[in-house]
Amino acid sequence: MDALSYKTKFATKASSGKEWLLVDAENEVVGRLASKVAMLLRGKHKTSFTPHSDSGSNVIIINAEKVRFTGKKTTDKEYIRYTGYPGGQRFASPKQLLNTKPEAILEHAIHGMLPKGRLGRKINTNIRIFVGTEHGMDAQQPKKVDLSKIK
Repeated sequence: MDALSYKTKFATKASSGKEWLLVDAENEVVGRLASKVAMLLRGKHKTSFTPHSDSGSNVIIINAEKVRFTGKKTTDKEYIRYTGYPGGQRFASPKQLLNTKPEAILEHAIHGMLPKGRLGRKINTNIRIFVGTEHGMDAQQPKKVDLSKIK
């Protein structure tokens, strides 16, 4: 058998074939939506998935303010951040964040499902989250994705 016929092909930046995908977050559960979007960002839905490269798709999420939580997470869950100053630890519930910065909920959830390190930080730049249905990314011609068909 010829040694060249069974070599593993790795996706490079040029051959990854990045595409723009549009996801509607209306009535989606935050964690389930985040895991599906993280899979799209990572490129695990492609046959040419390469773990060490950014070969995933660019994702646009609209209607970020219409996501939902299951159970009592809207009141009981806490998002913790630190300002950098002494005594600067701040707490927020999802209910408070939905009123002020609804896109921060999805950013936080998706970021936690991506790899840590250089690759994860690079992949995290491939997502755009918008409040409402207007996204201003029409020039990229995003393809609408039905999340119910993604496992």
